[in-house]
Amino acid sequence: MLMMNEFGSMASANMLPFNSMCPGLFEHQMPRPPRMAFKMPRVVPDQKNKFQTDDLFKRLSRESDVRYTSYRDRPHEERQNRFQMGCREGHVDIAFANTGTNLQLMFTPNMPAMTPYHQPTIGYCDFEKERGMVHILSPFIMNGVCVQWRGRINLEKLDGVGCLEYDEERAMIEHQILQEQIERYNNRVKDQQDKSRSYRPQERVHVPEMDPGKRYNNF
Repeated sequence: MLMMNEFGSMASANMLPFNSMCPGLFEHQMPRPPRMAFKMPRVVPDQKNKFQTDDLFKRLSRESDVRYTSYRDRPHEERQNRFQMGCREGHVDIAFANTGTNLQLMFTPNMPAMTPYHQPTIGYCDFEKERGMVHILSPFIMNGVCVQWRGRINLEKLDGVGCLEYDEERAMIEHQILQEQIERYNNRVKDQQDKSRSYRPQERVHVPEMDPGKRYNNF
């Protein structure tokens, strides 16, 4: 009886996987070396050059109009409240009007009073700097480059201006992490190569079968 397999070809209904029909067939093969997993880097090797030459970064690095994009189907007054609530919780979704690029800004939540034990470490959100506006700084990694969005948004109209900046300090930290990651990977590859060279499979000695009808001097 024939049936269609998952690839769309005909196969026997009683056909078994090859490995299940031949158990132990490959037991004496040389062991495979372990897979060398390499974690995808967070940043590119030359972040500053990419920020200065990439067309998208060139456009976004110029101060341009932005707007709040969440809850578009809700009344404007409700969106105003939700925007301020998001700022106080530490997250806001915005979009650049000229390119349509959407960003999810994350930053230290706005607190009424900062204490020595709660200092902003991931950007900030400031309602006090300018009346009727909120000023936001949000660092993140975009297309392998450490950047930060800096701008201001009108609390009533829910639009404003902002731009991307190259985050020099964070870029240096991420670059160091990248170099250490590459070095660890290269060391693992070298160790595996050394182990592979040192491995020598034992030569098999061929022992002829004994003929029961033949006499041997040793027996």
